[in-house]
Amino acid sequence: MKFIVSSSQLLKQLQILGGVINSNNTLPILDNFLFEFENDELKISASDLETTMSAIIEVGADESGSIAIPAKLLLDTLKTFPEQPLTFTVEDNNIIEISSDSGKYALAYADGEEFPKAIELDGASSIILNGAVLAEAISKTIFASGNDDLRPVMSGVFFRFSPEGLIFVSTDAHKLVKYIRNDVFANETSEFIMPKKPLNLLKNILSSSNSDVKVEFNESNAKFTFDNISLVCRLIDGKYPNYEAVIPKENPNRLVLNRSMFLNSVRRVSIFSSKSTHQIRLKMAGTELKISAEDIDFSNKADERLQCSYEGDDMQIGFNSRFLLEMLNNLSATDVMLEMSLPNRAGILTPLDGLEEGENITMLVMPVMIGN
Repeated sequence: MKFIVSSSQLLKQLQILGGVINSNNTLPILDNFLFEFENDELKISASDLETTMSAIIEVGADESGSIAIPAKLLLDTLKTFPEQPLTFTVEDNNIIEISSDSGKYALAYADGEEFPKAIELDGASSIILNGAVLAEAISKTIFASGNDDLRPVMSGVFFRFSPEGLIFVSTDAHKLVKYIRNDVFANETSEFIMPKKPLNLLKNILSSSNSDVKVEFNESNAKFTFDNISLVCRLIDGKYPNYEAVIPKENPNRLVLNRSMFLNSVRRVSIFSSKSTHQIRLKMAGTELKISAEDIDFSNKADERLQCSYEGDDMQIGFNSRFLLEMLNNLSATDVMLEMSLPNRAGILTPLDGLEEGENITMLVMPVMIGN
């Protein structure tokens, strides 16, 4: 069997799919790409058992069949070629030969039948989303998801599709992000929890794409199809925490200030904070915000003053600077508002501009108790 393909086109697809492959697979066959040929189409797949991603490219194949080719060896080889047509010849002795303008390269392949079969979704619901909208929803939420193996539901992003709109939520119990789209609707209400790895893969591919994405899902799996790519993954099993219950409704103290000034100030001051708590203090009074940090162990301290707009009682509240920095970095607004009620209640950070029509985002950060 023989087929011809462009070196750069093949490399581009394999680099996308390569993100699925784990560095330490339990099954050796998962260290390979699965190549399946049929009717001049080549379908390439990569899997880690939880997530399987496939891409289809047109090739001049003369037969049908499937083989598994070592992923690292093939990628390393393709990276060295300038753009040119490559001829792949599949021999009967489990050797595949690659012919380029300048030479021939032979590598061993395995039988494609050994490769795990992709999951078929039975009784799936579906929705069509714009790729840029989905990529934005993922990038605005994924950073706030947790890494705790004991609480797997919090290690993913919660999706809720309904006739009122779409909601995406992530939390690690210290910070929470709720991202809403009021301009995209589903026919029925459904919800599921997506793992982090496939979301990162989707975010990276879709960030430069404006294609529509077909999202299909049932109780245990989800499938994303766009352009020539499909991604199937297992969903996280469990019930997501009641995120609405932790968002404080009454927040009379409101601080409005320039996001980049706030971000840079927090970044500078946090260098002087305790390496264990990363705590910074915000002290609001009148039109002035004082940001301070202290590391008693090393006698390091810093404080800065920023002009702001503040409504409410004079108050002092402590936050973990890393959480604040992550949130401010993930917003593109010029001005932001921080709403607070008490020093021991969560603060709510929202952008005041920079959002698209129908887009809404709420970020919640838990306070750190301030010692006297």
